[in-house]
Amino acid sequence: MGAWDFGPFDNDHAGDWSARLHHAEPGDREALLRGALTEAADTTGYLDNDEATAAVAAAAVVASTLPGGTPVTSAYGPTFLTEGGTLDIGEGTPELAVRALERVLGPDSEWVELWADGGGDTAQHPAFVSVHELLAVLRR
Repeated sequence: MGAWDFGPFDNDHAGDWSARLHHAEPGDREALLRGALTEAADTTGYLDNDEATAAVAAAAVVASTLPGGTPVTSAYGPTFLTEGGTLDIGEGTPELAVRALERVLGPDSEWVELWADGGGDTAQHPAFVSVHELLAVLRR
């Protein structure tokens, strides 16, 4: 994983996914967002890191649209959001994002394996803390 920090957009695949979201036609963005979340949420076998990181980035976008959510300010996030743009998310999308993040944090997740590889308490690891913060906003 080409990761340079612990935030939702701070790895190669999430940055690429964010660029696709940014460059998508505005009317196609909701489908792209829901697609990333659904792919992770509905995976029953091993969850590949690329799907997991796209889901984390998509969940961060969803959380940014909710009351109490942290606005997307990362230079690697979808630029239309950092420039004051908006995104309409469909009904049920926050719940889908919760399911996706629960799957990312669940068993048979390469994302968990890669971040937990160094040992130590994952509850205190910044990548895990970041995802749990997103879950807190999405569950409100």
